[in-house]
Amino acid sequence: MKQYLRKSIKVNGCPHHVVASPDAMLVNVIRKQLGLTGTKLGCGSGQCGACEVIMNGKLVRSCIVRWDKVPQDAEILTIEGLGRPEKLHALQWAYVKTGAIQCGFCTPGFIMSSKALLDENPNPTREEVRDWFQKNRNACRCTGYVQIVDAVMLAAKVLRGEEEMTDFSELTRDGKIWGSHYPRPSAVYKATGTWDFGDDVALKLPEETLFAACVCPETHHAIVKKIDFSEAEKMPGVYKVVTAKDIYANKGTNRIRGQVGSKTATTNGWERRILVEEGDKIRQWGEAVAIVCADTEEHARAAADAVKVEIEELPALLNVKDAMAPGAVKVHEDIPDIDGIPNVFNKRPIKKGNDPKEDLDKAPYVVEDEFYSSRQPHLTIETDCGFGYFDEEGRLTLQTKSICVYRHQLMIARGLGLPPSKIRVIQNNMGATFGYKVGPTNEHLIGACVIATGRPVYMRLDMKEHIIRTPKRSPFLMKIRVGADENGKLVGLEHYWYVDHGPYSESSQDLTNKGGQFMLAPYKVNNIRGCGYTVFTNHKWCTAFRCYGGPQTYFGGELAIDMLAEKVGMDPLDFREKNLIQPGDTLPSGQRPEVYPLQAMVTHIRPLYEEAKKQAAALSTDKIKHGVGVAIGIYNSNDDGPDEANSHIELTKDGVILYNTWEDHGQGADMGCVGTAHEALRPLGLRPDQIKLVCNDTAKAPNSGAAAASRSQVMVGMAIVDSCRKLLDAMRKPDGTHRTYDEMIAEGIPTYYEGYYKATLRNVNGEVQHCTGMDDETGQGYPFANHMFGVFLAEVSVDVTTGEAKVDRMTLACDVGKINNYAVVEGQLYGGIAQGIGFALKENFEDVKKHNNLLACGFPYIKDIPDNIRLIHMESPREFGPFGASGTGEAPLSAPHAAIINAIHNACGIRIKTIPATPDRILKALEEAKK
Repeated sequence: MKQYLRKSIKVNGCPHHVVASPDAMLVNVIRKQLGLTGTKLGCGSGQCGACEVIMNGKLVRSCIVRWDKVPQDAEILTIEGLGRPEKLHALQWAYVKTGAIQCGFCTPGFIMSSKALLDENPNPTREEVRDWFQKNRNACRCTGYVQIVDAVMLAAKVLRGEEEMTDFSELTRDGKIWGSHYPRPSAVYKATGTWDFGDDVALKLPEETLFAACVCPETHHAIVKKIDFSEAEKMPGVYKVVTAKDIYANKGTNRIRGQVGSKTATTNGWERRILVEEGDKIRQWGEAVAIVCADTEEHARAAADAVKVEIEELPALLNVKDAMAPGAVKVHEDIPDIDGIPNVFNKRPIKKGNDPKEDLDKAPYVVEDEFYSSRQPHLTIETDCGFGYFDEEGRLTLQTKSICVYRHQLMIARGLGLPPSKIRVIQNNMGATFGYKVGPTNEHLIGACVIATGRPVYMRLDMKEHIIRTPKRSPFLMKIRVGADENGKLVGLEHYWYVDHGPYSESSQDLTNKGGQFMLAPYKVNNIRGCGYTVFTNHKWCTAFRCYGGPQTYFGGELAIDMLAEKVGMDPLDFREKNLIQPGDTLPSGQRPEVYPLQAMVTHIRPLYEEAKKQAAALSTDKIKHGVGVAIGIYNSNDDGPDEANSHIELTKDGVILYNTWEDHGQGADMGCVGTAHEALRPLGLRPDQIKLVCNDTAKAPNSGAAAASRSQVMVGMAIVDSCRKLLDAMRKPDGTHRTYDEMIAEGIPTYYEGYYKATLRNVNGEVQHCTGMDDETGQGYPFANHMFGVFLAEVSVDVTTGEAKVDRMTLACDVGKINNYAVVEGQLYGGIAQGIGFALKENFEDVKKHNNLLACGFPYIKDIPDNIRLIHMESPREFGPFGASGTGEAPLSAPHAAIINAIHNACGIRIKTIPATPDRILKALEEAKK
């Protein structure tokens, strides 16, 4: 007989008498029993701080505090008790004003932690703030922490009476919000805990909602011999155990469409199963063979554990070298190999100019080496979650973290046995994705359960499951040969790159393209030969991650450039400047970029670079070596090829409504939409709050494409501008003034207008044309209309006794075109740099039994990221971009890690060619250097 505890507590000043299980965690009592969903459940193990509340004056991580440990008459303060949207606490106001909020999932925990800090120390230094967050494990994956510290320092001034809380309208520029620091519309709600994420909405679903728990045998590669769920079916609360047979019963194919996108691929893209059936193979860790649907999470998980799966283990191919080895077992027996290499299913040749072999053979300076980038985990604080149901029109409706709602609709329809028109996908407010939700992760599973049960179904992964079951950044193995003449000019490039994409081809083509499109892209290289191979392995299936393919490519390329500069005997920045692309030069794909800002960016960063070198020399000791490194990155701002987007607008009595699918995973889509439309509609004199958004619902908004490839500000932005221009043209009177809504209705003039844009550029002949794909034989074409540019300067210190490397300062000169919103763009730049630091030094997902929590995966906390990050904005206006804008999100993660690794070499003379540069790798390299 289970026993329960009744306690009297006071929450946000109100008394409550709560009965709960002794082993219930306080976070669940707060969220599920008291209904205060502002407190978030992230890691569930005290590693992220999203759940922090103040109890009896002390900060606690409520996910690791059991109910039986909560004192009788405890006084608990949650985010809801701090302030309301209409009456913000100083901390909430400061977080909004400084742009410290991106996805917002971690924000309530950070604000409560900040409150506890300022109660204890009302006048902290920035370093004391950082120490506090480090001690209390407040983790943010979005912001890079700088703006969060800014917010605490500003709030402290307000609370000390040194500054007043002002209206956010002061952040506009003479009434304009384009080019200002005006807060994103969602920020106030995120700061007050009133912004409902997926797990919050789930608590408000109908009573008959079922919880779904997957059955995932712990193996990388195995044949499923038998699935026995007879005992599980009898367990308490179980409604149904869903298997592949239920999908076939609905005439589904049980497959997911993977968008191969290449004529050279030997697969049609349908390799991925929804559920693995008896007689088929599990091809990666975390693959589901059945799903238990029960009345509660506890019952569903208990029954899932009771399902018995008999398997026959097969050899597991966990890296490209093993997968490509002669005689290697096939991941997919029915998919032919390419060029006689086992498990290779796609190739991307690159041929620009003449064959460089002869020039490289004769060149006085040549670097030929091999580089390997890690399987970087996305590590979002909100885990993968979502739910489904049949809506009022009988459509299968899926509310998830999708960042490409229309694409997901198409990818899963045939597999589930429904036409796309019968599937509705809605994006929930989400706690970031950084790209992993380009791939369907739960949509197909939830859909199968809703169809099989006829009831609403919710699925949420815990943090361990989230990390080991969701896709990762693909590792690249790169073999590079590059040379320079006696004057230090590049003469040619040969390179091969091998992409570990896990067991599925999904979205692999664009990724593999990047190795050809961006290897040495910042430099004039007229003659290039190379080829990229995409490889099936049994490690985690891979998908988009911020700057998809760019960080891998620039890791190899920017290290090779540094190594070549050293051989030539030139300073690394001098060598880069000597070889920069100049107006008229073309990228590896043969197209000219729309702007050439790199020379000006290097000029801006040079004095900082020279000063950093002097400081590094002065600070270095026998134990701590200081060094400086540089790297340059270019990345695209639209999807490869003929990209297009739609956005519609409707005039109403109260303002306008925008309809599109500019999905928001924390990057600021709401501000992107509002800022762009506000600027386009300036003749109407609208306030920002008069621009309403109806977004990211396939039943209500047109297809704007995925929120990926930093395409949205350009592509959806231009579609927004097109719709706004059409509306203004319709509203314009002969005298140049504009009709009111009532006048439009009275005159019978339509109030709804459709906007459209297709990626447009000027080709090498100066002619305007749409983007094209890459030629399958040469890799030449016009894939991108817009780009982003970054010059990175890293200053690091290396403890040669421990092997620990630390980034002391980062500088980024960045050109993302004209900036819509500085607070949003700067947040993206800080956050991308922070992820680059993690990629360089800590982050990995190699061993599923080890790398299954935030700490083990190398999550970068605040003391891993320098507070000193300098941003230099270079705003070259783009001809084809809304008001001169390009994209932003990917730029800061293109090459910061390469600058860091180059700085480590500058500090202590070692080359780390496999990342992350962990202390053991650095110590090993130091030992080898002594030999």
